[in-house]
Amino acid sequence: MPMASVERYEFHTHTLLSDGDLILSEHVRRAEKAGVTVLAVTDHADASNLEDLLKAYRRFMELEAARYAVRVIPGVELTHVPPDLIDELARQAKALGARVVGVHGETIVEPVASGTNRAAVTSRHVDFLAHPGFLSVEEARAAAAGGVCIELTARQGHCLTNGHVAQVARASGAALIVNSDAHAPEDLIDAVFAWQVARAAGLSDAEANTATLTNPRRLFERISTADG
Repeated sequence: MPMASVERYEFHTHTLLSDGDLILSEHVRRAEKAGVTVLAVTDHADASNLEDLLKAYRRFMELEAARYAVRVIPGVELTHVPPDLIDELARQAKALGARVVGVHGETIVEPVASGTNRAAVTSRHVDFLAHPGFLSVEEARAAAAGGVCIELTARQGHCLTNGHVAQVARASGAALIVNSDAHAPEDLIDAVFAWQVARAAGLSDAEANTATLTNPRRLFERISTADG
């Protein structure tokens, strides 16, 4: 099990700009106090709010972000978007300043359109697929081929298929990452709890280390390289 001081990469959180509880300042401060090292803010997005959302993030990044110890990354979670629009909206999100793009996957607790997982893992503009539910082997193989990370989630309800996701990702060589999908301050998790989420999904100690440190670090390095 990792020590609490181990880096904690979190790529999936929400603020008042969608359905989270906190404004950006408090959200980032709470994450900082929770031991998060790198924090992506990925509010729910579709064609109606994508531009305004990223404009708000840009203002925060320009004035406030550097004043916190945690590294803040602006991003989006494309949510309940028709599958045939996912690639285009992910491309637009990157063009508008999103450094990381996630897609709200086919969780078993929401009526997400069939084909969402496949559209996400085959888009070169998508970085991770959130809570993908009954992820198929073919989808996981496509994620591995395209470098799209697959999420193991700490979020209640969405986490019910973590064991299946872990098994399919392992068999397919897809990269797993652990996210909180935090909507409230109490949802934020530290490195130890993230590791426990990975182990609870059936990963070995070594695999849990990879899902909570190695793969998130690689994703962060890729994003940093894209930053130029």
